[in-house]
Amino acid sequence: MEILIANASDRPIYAQIASQIQDAILSGELVEGQALPSIRSLANDLHISVITTKRAYADLEEAGFIDTVQGKGSFVAGGNRELLREGRLKRVEELLARAIGEAAAADVSAAELHDMLDSLLEDS
Repeated sequence: MEILIANASDRPIYAQIASQIQDAILSGELVEGQALPSIRSLANDLHISVITTKRAYADLEEAGFIDTVQGKGSFVAGGNRELLREGRLKRVEELLARAIGEAAAADVSAAELHDMLDSLLEDS
């Protein structure tokens, strides 16, 4: 798993980290029970404060994406399929909203957009 920090972003670094780890979990890149890098290790790799990494992990744990075991580390949480499904649905909605925005900018009608989606669904 590679985490990229955009210093020019208006999002805080901890939110960028949490978002990328969450995306990796939702996409299946990180699987249930898989260990995450230690807070200190990730901070060193990204050249950021341990406090920033700790905040990202705390947010992920609060959202139910990871579990932390003191002295052992942080792991991808398991058993909460509904949470993962809701996260995936939210991601699909965000992507569709972006697609609708792009379609509107290109003056694509709703009917054309539906046709595109139907065509893509048939090909998948």
